[in-house]
Amino acid sequence: MSLFGNFATNRDVELEIRRPDDWHVHLRDGPLLEAVAPETARWMGRAIVMPNLVPPVRTRADARAYRQRIEAALPAGSNFEPLMTLYLTDDTDPADVRAAAEAGEIRGVKLYPAGATTNSASGVTDIRRVDRVFDVLAEVGVPLLVHGEVTSPEVDIFDRERVFIEDVLKPVVDAHRTLRVVLEHITTEEGVRFVLDGPDRVAGTLTAHHLVLDRNDLFKGGLRPHAYCLPVPKRSTHRSALVGAATSGHPRFFLGTDSAPHRVIDKEKDCGCAGIFSAPTALSVYAAVFEAHDALEHLESFCSLNGPAFYGLPPSSERIRLVKRSWTPSETLGVPGEVESVKVFFGGEALAWSVEAA
Repeated sequence: MSLFGNFATNRDVELEIRRPDDWHVHLRDGPLLEAVAPETARWMGRAIVMPNLVPPVRTRADARAYRQRIEAALPAGSNFEPLMTLYLTDDTDPADVRAAAEAGEIRGVKLYPAGATTNSASGVTDIRRVDRVFDVLAEVGVPLLVHGEVTSPEVDIFDRERVFIEDVLKPVVDAHRTLRVVLEHITTEEGVRFVLDGPDRVAGTLTAHHLVLDRNDLFKGGLRPHAYCLPVPKRSTHRSALVGAATSGHPRFFLGTDSAPHRVIDKEKDCGCAGIFSAPTALSVYAAVFEAHDALEHLESFCSLNGPAFYGLPPSSERIRLVKRSWTPSETLGVPGEVESVKVFFGGEALAWSVEAA
């Protein structure tokens, strides 16, 4: 039995959908970027690229430079389009945000509460300090992309999303009446309800790993560092709510893998990094989840239509084919010029659905 479940099958079924987009992905930088960018570009047409590098992508100039590095890391002939974001800090210049948005150089601004996740030390310390940036985003129609967790040490890690929604996010949405908001990598029933009860300008992304992991998977037979991500997986009741949202066909839930590569050595050390590298396998996992819940008719909307509609972009004119044919992904992905590698989600295990060009 797989650590993350067993989706293997030998029955061939084909499903053709428009080429998906990934509305939340980490491509990193340097050798890691060279390793992982082709994996996202293999099947995704576009991706919202996270800005939490070291140092972060804070300005319009930073975003332009990072996009150039991403494009240089893509395979020759790739038509993958990175959609850039800015990292919101207490000192972000609203005029710079406006200029980047009006030039079409960014598609989102990312809110990381300081200390919430990987490379978030430069994040926002007081939400009131960025009100002017929220005003600009509302005016130019660029979404605020939210890592929805408080960081107060007195709040239990499993409650951080719920508390953030109540104490921070709802007041922001209420105060900025035209601000578009994406609650990324939702992990709780409360997160699902926030989107469902919110106005049309509020949406949410759902990862493949949060659809199949609950908090028990962190401790099966011992501590499982490669199941550790932030936000952490929650109770199985929360996971069921996420699956229900993803497979419902609701137009304001869409694919965001939060694929977040780290070298194996950095995952397995005493204070290991949070993140799951799912780019090579996420579409296979999504397909298995949708099939298991008799919802394959909604898979294309979730993967390929809802996200573009929310961001005001056309869906892809290209198509891919999902085939219900068992395959086994490589266990790890090598990093150029290094002996270290990155663990692939479900790497080395049989998956039911493979992906092919249409």
